[in-house]
Amino acid sequence: MKISAIRSLLDANVICGDENLEHDVFSACGSDMMSDVLAYVKDQAVLLTGLVNSQVIRTAEMMDMVCIVFVRSKKPTPDMIELARESGIVLMSTEKRMYEACGLLYTSGLVGNGVRS
Repeated sequence: MKISAIRSLLDANVICGDENLEHDVFSACGSDMMSDVLAYVKDQAVLLTGLVNSQVIRTAEMMDMVCIVFVRSKKPTPDMIELARESGIVLMSTEKRMYEACGLLYTSGLVGNGVRS
């Protein structure tokens, strides 16, 4: 699935990374706990979260994620946006809640990696 399709499905606003919207992604995860992302997530390209701090960007960098979607209309700080730009990470924001956003992506074919906590 292309990141542009995720934007459409979630009716999300692109905050940065417009030049990477045609990047293909094959999996996603949703979490507000970056420790869980580091411990349990493998091979995820998209992170959905309501957490707004620089650790979200740092975690995405470490996990080679290419897109972060902030749920519940959360908006990253200017420092976070700059970090994402430097790393080539697409940032988007959607009004949808985590449960709905993950469900929409899953039913549209974007899966997780099967890791269970």
